[in-house]
Amino acid sequence: MSDSVEYPALYLKRGEDARLRAGHLWVFSNEVDVTRSPLSGFEPGEICAIVDHRDKPLGIGYVNPNSLIAARLVARGLEHALDRSLIVHRLKVALALRERLYAEPYYRLVFGESDGLPGLTLDRFGDVLVGQTTTAGMERLKDEITEAIVKVLKPRQLWWKNDAGSRAMEQLPSYSDLGHGEYGGEVVAREGGLTFGVDPVGGQKTGWFYDQRENRDRLARLVEGKRVLDMFSYLGAWGLRAAAFGASEVTCVDASAAAVEAIARNAERNGLSDRVTAIRADAFDHLKALREARERYDVVILDPPAFVKRKKDFKEGSLAYRRLNELGMQVLAKDGLLVTCSCSHHMPRAALLDAVQQGARHLDRQVQMLVALQQGPDHPVHPAIPETDYLKGFICRVLPA
Repeated sequence: MSDSVEYPALYLKRGEDARLRAGHLWVFSNEVDVTRSPLSGFEPGEICAIVDHRDKPLGIGYVNPNSLIAARLVARGLEHALDRSLIVHRLKVALALRERLYAEPYYRLVFGESDGLPGLTLDRFGDVLVGQTTTAGMERLKDEITEAIVKVLKPRQLWWKNDAGSRAMEQLPSYSDLGHGEYGGEVVAREGGLTFGVDPVGGQKTGWFYDQRENRDRLARLVEGKRVLDMFSYLGAWGLRAAAFGASEVTCVDASAAAVEAIARNAERNGLSDRVTAIRADAFDHLKALREARERYDVVILDPPAFVKRKKDFKEGSLAYRRLNELGMQVLAKDGLLVTCSCSHHMPRAALLDAVQQGARHLDRQVQMLVALQQGPDHPVHPAIPETDYLKGFICRVLPA
């Protein structure tokens, strides 16, 4: 082994290096040669050299002996330490892509493995950043990450929104705090010429869903003069953008009272209150009530939370997607458009489209799939890591059979 960087070695069993050599970054606990490198000998988040059974180093990563994913590879080879300098470099590379893509500094800046920083998510809201560390390794490097962010971006604030459910699998606590800067001042997201107030502590995930931005752009040619229903609205991104594109009437529905209040505020700040209504209701219950009242919309948007969070949830979750899409089609006007999405990695694209088709046939409807949707380019897909390709959706035309 090279001695250019000294870290304790995590040895892999024979043949367990193939996936890493193909580009993946994860080491599962059953792939570790625990006779040579017992996992119990590592602290959660400890930096290590990942080495194959022939003593050839693959690179530098970090370990969590308490997690099914026992280690993650961060840098190939042993030339570079896993420190602030490497993080600064990765941030600059990530920033270069986003600055090519977007005219304004509102985007996902770091998308974990795809940006070479597994376990780290960073969203940018102008001079405010909101981050999540979802692994013990990134949690342990949080001070170095903070210093790197300040060096590269000089933000007014950096918030840590460390309450993701995946942290529990790493045996990490949930918390939110201000990692840099001073309290005070509004945090906003800008998209499509609109401004949305964002809560970096009390909001969902990091406060905003940039992954759907390019998909929302597609509403431009579809909603002018139309009646639009936006389910699972959160802060009203789909609905308000539809209104800005000329929809005659938009109804936003969310189960959260705070979200409904935020939609109303965002509609007012963008001068769209006359065409946007926000309703607090359970999505399934509300769609059933609309069906019974014979309400009809020209465009129905379904962007729910993940129904299939784990592989074993697939059967129940796919049924939920079918039920939801069937209900959505029942409140569509003739020749209406259905925008349907899934952020469940374990829900394949083909399975989502099949759920739409099954719902349509049950209603004696015909579906034309017009556009396939995916996550935006600030959430780049790593070709060797299927888990990074999670968002899928379709814009469908629904007709009588």
